[in-house]
Amino acid sequence: MAFYKRAAKGKNPGTHPYTPEDMKRVQWCLDKRIKIAVIPNGIKWQVELNINDKIHLDPEIREADKAYEKMYEYYKYYYDKHNK
Repeated sequence: MAFYKRAAKGKNPGTHPYTPEDMKRVQWCLDKRIKIAVIPNGIKWQVELNINDKIHLDPEIREADKAYEKMYEYYKYYYDKHNK
């Protein structure tokens, strides 16, 4: 008889609509080792920036939809900053 650990149920921020332009910025950032994610913080969410393996947290804690909006704002910021 095999014993399997049941997968832990984690928080899920849901989904957020994105545009092809958003995905272009995200891919550009990933290629440049800039990764941005929405992570849980208590019952709300926080934006984590991983830039060249250095972790930075946006100090504001938000609802999931606002955290996603901020994540895409960061991707746009870094894309625009380096592609003038």
